[in-house]
Amino acid sequence: MELSPNQTPRKGKSGSSRGLRPPSSDSTGKAFPTVKAFAILETIASAKRPLGVSEIGVLLSLPKPTAHRIVRMLESEGLLQHEPGSRRFVPGVRLVKLGLDIVGAAMRSAPRHAILEALSQEVGETCNFGIISGSHALYLDRVESEWPLGLRFESGSRVPLYCTAIGKLFLSWMPKPKRALMLRSIPLHRYTAHTIVDQDDLEKELGKIRDAEVSIDDQEFLAGVVCIAVPVRDAKGQRVAALAISAPLARMSLEEGLKRVPLLRASADQLTGTIDLEEAK
Repeated sequence: MELSPNQTPRKGKSGSSRGLRPPSSDSTGKAFPTVKAFAILETIASAKRPLGVSEIGVLLSLPKPTAHRIVRMLESEGLLQHEPGSRRFVPGVRLVKLGLDIVGAAMRSAPRHAILEALSQEVGETCNFGIISGSHALYLDRVESEWPLGLRFESGSRVPLYCTAIGKLFLSWMPKPKRALMLRSIPLHRYTAHTIVDQDDLEKELGKIRDAEVSIDDQEFLAGVVCIAVPVRDAKGQRVAALAISAPLARMSLEEGLKRVPLLRASADQLTGTIDLEEAK
Protein backbone atom coordinates (compact mmCIF):
# COMPACT_ATOMS: atom_id res chain seq x y z
CA MET A 1 0.00 0.00 0.00
CA GLU A 2 1.34 3.44 -0.88
CA LEU A 3 0.26 6.64 0.82
CA SER A 4 0.78 10.05 -0.68
CA PRO A 5 2.53 12.56 1.63
CA ASN A 6 -0.79 14.19 2.56
CA GLN A 7 -2.97 11.07 2.62
CA THR A 8 -4.34 9.60 5.86
CA PRO A 9 -4.36 5.80 6.04
CA ARG A 10 -7.84 4.41 5.39
CA LYS A 11 -9.10 1.95 7.97
CA GLY A 12 -11.46 -0.95 7.61
CA LYS A 13 -13.94 -2.18 10.20
CA SER A 14 -11.23 -3.81 12.25
CA GLY A 15 -9.25 -0.56 12.50
CA SER A 16 -6.35 -1.88 10.46
CA SER A 17 -5.30 -0.25 7.19
CA ARG A 18 -6.67 -1.81 4.04
CA GLY A 19 -4.16 -3.96 2.15
CA LEU A 20 -1.94 -4.47 5.20
CA ARG A 21 -2.25 -7.31 7.68
CA PRO A 22 -1.69 -6.46 11.35
CA PRO A 23 0.97 -8.55 13.13
CA SER A 24 -0.16 -12.06 14.12
CA SER A 25 -0.97 -12.56 17.80
CA ASP A 26 -1.05 -15.42 20.30
CA SER A 27 -4.06 -16.69 22.23
CA THR A 28 -3.97 -13.64 24.52
CA GLY A 29 -4.27 -11.26 21.58
CA LYS A 30 -0.70 -9.98 21.93
CA ALA A 31 1.49 -9.93 18.83
CA PHE A 32 4.85 -11.67 19.08
CA PRO A 33 7.72 -9.07 19.17
CA THR A 34 9.54 -10.75 16.29
CA VAL A 35 6.37 -10.70 14.22
CA LYS A 36 5.88 -7.00 14.95
CA ALA A 37 9.45 -6.32 13.84
CA PHE A 38 8.97 -8.33 10.65
CA ALA A 39 5.69 -6.52 9.92
CA ILE A 40 7.48 -3.17 10.19
CA LEU A 41 10.28 -4.34 7.88
CA GLU A 42 7.74 -5.69 5.40
CA THR A 43 5.75 -2.44 5.46
CA ILE A 44 8.80 -0.21 4.87
CA ALA A 45 10.27 -2.52 2.22
CA SER A 46 7.01 -2.53 0.23
CA ALA A 47 6.34 1.21 0.55
CA LYS A 48 7.24 3.39 -2.41
CA ARG A 49 8.35 6.27 -0.20
CA PRO A 50 9.93 6.71 3.24
CA LEU A 51 7.61 6.21 6.24
CA GLY A 52 7.58 7.88 9.65
CA VAL A 53 7.06 6.12 12.96
CA SER A 54 3.53 7.50 13.36
CA GLU A 55 2.54 6.24 9.91
CA ILE A 56 3.95 2.80 10.65
CA GLY A 57 1.98 2.63 13.88
CA VAL A 58 -1.27 3.56 12.13
CA LEU A 59 -0.71 1.18 9.22
CA LEU A 60 -0.03 -1.77 11.54
CA SER A 61 -2.36 -0.80 14.41
CA LEU A 62 0.60 -0.54 16.78
CA PRO A 63 0.85 1.93 19.68
CA LYS A 64 3.27 4.70 18.78
CA PRO A 65 5.68 3.90 21.68
CA THR A 66 5.81 0.27 20.53
CA ALA A 67 6.42 1.23 16.91
CA HIS A 68 9.09 3.74 17.99
CA ARG A 69 10.92 1.19 20.18
CA ILE A 70 10.99 -1.48 17.47
CA VAL A 71 11.99 0.95 14.72
CA ARG A 72 14.91 2.21 16.84
CA MET A 73 16.02 -1.36 17.49
CA LEU A 74 15.85 -2.19 13.78
CA GLU A 75 17.79 0.99 12.99
CA SER A 76 20.53 0.09 15.48
CA GLU A 77 20.90 -3.29 13.73
CA GLY A 78 21.28 -1.70 10.29
CA LEU A 79 17.95 -3.03 9.05
CA LEU A 80 16.43 0.45 8.74
CA GLN A 81 17.97 3.86 8.16
CA HIS A 82 16.83 7.45 7.96
CA GLU A 83 16.12 8.98 4.57
CA PRO A 84 18.84 11.67 4.20
CA GLY A 85 17.56 14.96 5.59
CA SER A 86 14.35 13.38 6.90
CA ARG A 87 12.96 11.71 10.04
CA ARG A 88 11.32 9.02 7.93
CA PHE A 89 12.75 5.55 7.39
CA VAL A 90 13.84 3.44 4.42
CA PRO A 91 15.38 -0.05 4.24
CA GLY A 92 18.87 -0.14 5.73
CA VAL A 93 22.02 -1.63 4.24
CA ARG A 94 21.62 -4.89 6.13
CA LEU A 95 18.00 -5.36 5.02
CA VAL A 96 18.90 -4.64 1.40
CA LYS A 97 21.77 -7.12 1.62
CA LEU A 98 19.42 -9.71 3.10
CA GLY A 99 17.01 -9.26 0.20
CA LEU A 100 19.84 -9.63 -2.28
CA ASP A 101 21.07 -12.79 -0.56
CA ILE A 102 17.58 -14.29 -0.75
CA VAL A 103 17.26 -13.73 -4.48
CA GLY A 104 20.95 -14.04 -5.28
CA ALA A 105 20.91 -17.73 -6.20
CA ALA A 106 18.05 -17.20 -8.65
CA MET A 107 19.60 -14.09 -10.19
CA ARG A 108 22.27 -15.98 -12.10
CA SER A 109 19.75 -18.04 -14.02
CA ALA A 110 17.25 -15.22 -14.45
CA PRO A 111 16.54 -13.60 -17.83
CA ARG A 112 17.98 -10.36 -16.46
CA HIS A 113 21.38 -11.93 -15.87
CA ALA A 114 21.34 -13.56 -19.32
CA ILE A 115 20.77 -10.13 -20.90
CA LEU A 116 23.74 -8.71 -18.99
CA GLU A 117 25.91 -11.65 -20.05
CA ALA A 118 24.98 -11.14 -23.70
CA LEU A 119 25.74 -7.42 -23.53
CA SER A 120 29.05 -8.03 -21.76
CA GLN A 121 30.05 -10.51 -24.46
CA GLU A 122 29.11 -8.05 -27.21
CA VAL A 123 30.90 -4.99 -25.80
CA GLY A 124 33.69 -6.97 -24.12
CA GLU A 125 33.38 -5.06 -20.86
CA THR A 126 31.74 -5.19 -17.43
CA CYS A 127 27.97 -4.56 -17.25
CA ASN A 128 26.03 -3.38 -14.21
CA PHE A 129 22.31 -3.32 -13.41
CA GLY A 130 21.43 -1.08 -10.47
CA ILE A 131 18.84 0.83 -8.51
CA ILE A 132 18.90 3.71 -6.05
CA SER A 133 19.20 2.83 -2.35
CA GLY A 134 19.13 5.80 0.01
CA SER A 135 22.06 8.04 -0.86
CA HIS A 136 23.83 5.36 -2.92
CA ALA A 137 23.43 3.35 -6.09
CA LEU A 138 23.10 -0.36 -5.48
CA TYR A 139 24.28 -3.03 -7.93
CA LEU A 140 21.57 -5.67 -8.12
CA ASP A 141 23.38 -7.71 -10.74
CA ARG A 142 26.60 -7.46 -12.74
CA VAL A 143 28.72 -9.42 -15.19
CA GLU A 144 32.47 -8.92 -15.18
CA SER A 145 34.46 -8.79 -18.39
CA GLU A 146 36.75 -11.70 -19.20
CA TRP A 147 39.81 -9.45 -19.30
CA PRO A 148 42.40 -9.98 -16.54
CA LEU A 149 42.28 -6.25 -15.79
CA GLY A 150 38.75 -5.69 -14.49
CA LEU A 151 36.65 -3.95 -11.85
CA ARG A 152 36.09 -6.30 -8.94
CA PHE A 153 32.80 -5.24 -7.42
CA GLU A 154 30.01 -7.66 -6.50
CA SER A 155 26.23 -7.71 -6.66
CA GLY A 156 25.13 -5.86 -3.54
CA SER A 157 27.94 -3.29 -3.79
CA ARG A 158 26.91 0.30 -3.04
CA VAL A 159 28.55 3.25 -4.77
CA PRO A 160 28.05 7.03 -4.40
CA LEU A 161 25.33 8.74 -6.42
CA TYR A 162 27.12 11.96 -7.33
CA CYS A 163 30.25 10.54 -8.97
CA THR A 164 29.11 7.37 -10.76
CA ALA A 165 27.29 7.01 -14.08
CA ILE A 166 24.39 5.03 -12.60
CA GLY A 167 24.20 7.31 -9.57
CA LYS A 168 24.16 10.56 -11.55
CA LEU A 169 21.41 9.12 -13.75
CA PHE A 170 19.25 8.58 -10.64
CA LEU A 171 20.04 12.08 -9.35
CA SER A 172 19.04 13.61 -12.68
CA TRP A 173 15.52 12.10 -12.34
CA MET A 174 14.90 13.55 -8.89
CA PRO A 175 12.82 16.70 -8.37
CA LYS A 176 15.30 19.54 -7.87
CA PRO A 177 14.32 20.31 -4.22
CA LYS A 178 14.73 16.66 -3.18
CA ARG A 179 18.05 16.43 -5.02
CA ALA A 180 19.36 19.63 -3.41
CA LEU A 181 18.38 18.33 0.04
CA MET A 182 20.14 15.02 -0.56
CA LEU A 183 23.31 16.62 -1.88
CA ARG A 184 23.45 18.94 1.13
CA SER A 185 23.10 16.00 3.50
CA ILE A 186 25.96 13.88 2.13
CA PRO A 187 29.68 14.77 1.94
CA LEU A 188 30.86 15.28 -1.64
CA HIS A 189 34.20 13.54 -1.31
CA ARG A 190 36.73 14.10 -4.09
CA TYR A 191 37.63 10.53 -5.06
CA THR A 192 39.78 11.60 -8.02
CA ALA A 193 40.93 14.79 -9.69
CA HIS A 194 37.87 14.45 -11.97
CA THR A 195 35.21 14.18 -9.24
CA ILE A 196 32.64 16.99 -9.45
CA VAL A 197 32.22 18.36 -5.92
CA ASP A 198 30.84 21.84 -6.69
CA GLN A 199 27.03 21.69 -6.49
CA ASP A 200 26.50 24.26 -9.27
CA ASP A 201 28.77 22.33 -11.63
CA LEU A 202 27.05 19.10 -10.62
CA GLU A 203 23.61 20.61 -11.35
CA LYS A 204 24.75 21.57 -14.84
CA GLU A 205 26.04 18.04 -15.42
CA LEU A 206 22.78 16.51 -14.18
CA GLY A 207 20.78 18.77 -16.50
CA LYS A 208 22.72 17.45 -19.49
CA ILE A 209 22.18 13.87 -18.32
CA ARG A 210 18.44 14.42 -17.87
CA ASP A 211 18.11 15.82 -21.40
CA ALA A 212 20.24 13.15 -23.10
CA GLU A 213 19.16 10.21 -20.89
CA VAL A 214 22.78 9.09 -20.98
CA SER A 215 25.09 9.41 -17.99
CA ILE A 216 28.87 9.24 -17.93
CA ASP A 217 31.50 8.74 -15.27
CA ASP A 218 34.72 10.14 -16.70
CA GLN A 219 37.17 8.84 -14.06
CA GLU A 220 35.08 10.55 -11.35
CA PHE A 221 34.89 7.60 -8.94
CA LEU A 222 37.92 5.51 -9.89
CA ALA A 223 40.94 6.98 -11.63
CA GLY A 224 41.50 5.39 -15.02
CA VAL A 225 37.94 4.00 -15.27
CA VAL A 226 35.08 5.27 -17.45
CA CYS A 227 31.40 4.28 -17.32
CA ILE A 228 28.29 4.90 -19.43
CA ALA A 229 24.72 4.39 -18.12
CA VAL A 230 21.20 4.52 -19.58
CA PRO A 231 17.75 4.18 -17.94
CA VAL A 232 15.79 0.94 -17.64
CA ARG A 233 12.01 1.35 -17.66
CA ASP A 234 9.21 -0.83 -16.40
CA ALA A 235 6.24 -1.92 -18.53
CA LYS A 236 4.52 1.41 -17.82
CA GLY A 237 7.47 3.42 -19.11
CA GLN A 238 8.63 4.57 -15.67
CA ARG A 239 12.39 4.82 -15.11
CA VAL A 240 13.10 2.33 -12.34
CA ALA A 241 16.69 1.17 -12.76
CA ALA A 242 19.85 1.73 -14.78
CA LEU A 243 22.17 -0.29 -17.01
CA ALA A 244 25.83 0.59 -17.37
CA ILE A 245 29.07 -0.56 -18.92
CA SER A 246 32.42 0.22 -17.34
CA ALA A 247 36.01 -0.31 -18.39
CA PRO A 248 39.56 0.79 -17.74
CA LEU A 249 40.49 3.81 -19.84
CA ALA A 250 43.36 1.77 -21.26
CA ARG A 251 40.79 -0.44 -23.04
CA MET A 252 37.88 1.92 -23.72
CA SER A 253 37.95 5.68 -24.09
CA LEU A 254 34.89 7.73 -23.18
CA GLU A 255 34.26 8.38 -26.88
CA GLU A 256 34.38 4.65 -27.63
CA GLY A 257 32.00 4.00 -24.75
CA LEU A 258 29.49 6.53 -26.07
CA LYS A 259 29.46 4.71 -29.41
CA ARG A 260 28.02 1.73 -27.55
CA VAL A 261 24.99 3.64 -26.25
CA PRO A 262 22.68 2.09 -28.91
CA LEU A 263 23.67 -1.39 -27.67
CA LEU A 264 23.06 -0.31 -24.10
CA ARG A 265 19.62 1.07 -24.96
CA ALA A 266 18.66 -2.09 -26.84
CA SER A 267 19.61 -4.20 -23.82
CA ALA A 268 17.77 -1.80 -21.51
CA ASP A 269 14.64 -2.34 -23.62
CA GLN A 270 15.09 -6.10 -23.20
CA LEU A 271 15.42 -5.65 -19.44
CA THR A 272 12.01 -3.99 -19.36
CA GLY A 273 10.54 -7.45 -19.84
CA THR A 274 12.21 -8.62 -16.61
CA ILE A 275 10.78 -5.78 -14.50
CA ASP A 276 7.56 -6.15 -12.51
CA LEU A 277 7.46 -9.91 -12.89
CA GLU A 278 4.87 -10.06 -10.13
CA GLU A 279 2.45 -7.98 -12.21
CA ALA A 280 2.74 -10.45 -15.06
CA LYS A 281 1.67 -13.40 -12.90
